[in-house]
Amino acid sequence: MLSAVSRASAVRAFSSLAARAEAQHPIKNVTIFGAGFMGAGIAQVSAEAGYNVKLVDVSSAAAEKGVAGIKSNVARDARKKFAELAKTSAEQAAESERKHVEAIVGRIQATDKLESAVAEADLVIEAIVENIKVKQDLFRKLDAHAPKHAILASNTSSLRVTDIASATNRRDRVGGLHFFSPVPVMKLVEIVRTDDTSNDTHAALLDFGKSVKKVTVSCKDTPGFVVNRLLVPLMLEAIRMLERGDASKEDIDAAMKFGANHPMGPLELGDFVGLDVCHSIIEGWHQSYPDVQLFNPSPLLTKLVSEKKFGRKTGEGFYVYPPAAPKPAKK
Repeated sequence: MLSAVSRASAVRAFSSLAARAEAQHPIKNVTIFGAGFMGAGIAQVSAEAGYNVKLVDVSSAAAEKGVAGIKSNVARDARKKFAELAKTSAEQAAESERKHVEAIVGRIQATDKLESAVAEADLVIEAIVENIKVKQDLFRKLDAHAPKHAILASNTSSLRVTDIASATNRRDRVGGLHFFSPVPVMKLVEIVRTDDTSNDTHAALLDFGKSVKKVTVSCKDTPGFVVNRLLVPLMLEAIRMLERGDASKEDIDAAMKFGANHPMGPLELGDFVGLDVCHSIIEGWHQSYPDVQLFNPSPLLTKLVSEKKFGRKTGEGFYVYPPAAPKPAKK
């Protein structure tokens, strides 16, 4: 007969084995919240990798719009893929393109229903607004309705995954999957683990990142992870140089492009990302880490944002951008 200690040990061992078996549940069904540029991009690469995907937004129209964008992207890629075939047989190329698009887009279902969207999910990826309260509210609902084995991941670029996970009762099954924009093109995904993220969850997220043909890097749940922790302070230091009058904006950018071989200068990059986004990130970091001088806000950046000069998307930031040429009318 087992002693009380032996029985307790056996129960713990069995529970551990059961938890491990549950943790190793294979990922087949992926649900993505947020059908915008990032969420749709994640849905596309997931479907291209063979996963069954549900793309969720606040309305069915918004979700369908995301799928329509994916279909357009995949169709463009298909034309390139079968360009050589088109030289010998336009008909065969067209048929191949059609099947290629249908195979990928056919794996994606648009919906605005949270409960049914996560009912069979193995992995849920959140790519919604960068607001901690909104994310926590969503994760609280996901925790209540997603299967117990499901992994919950955030695509946050600046918030602590730990704070997002705090809204759940499965903190060991929460991590970060930080993709970069545009997702189908950019090769990197940062795999973020909190102090509570289990080894099995981390391994599953790494495997998923590799399965969607991305280069994966692991990092702790620190401000900005790897890329933004380096890039945002670089942009801020460039802004401070401009504020002090150390060099012109053109010369600062040229120095980094031709001296450090960066594809664009730090001020150009700020305009490309969005100065409002950069401002929001640094304000959040400063509030959480007020003693870190590197995270001190910039008066010039604050001024530009207050004037709605966000960069390329508004036509003016550090630089002025000509309005985009109107698209030709469809015949």
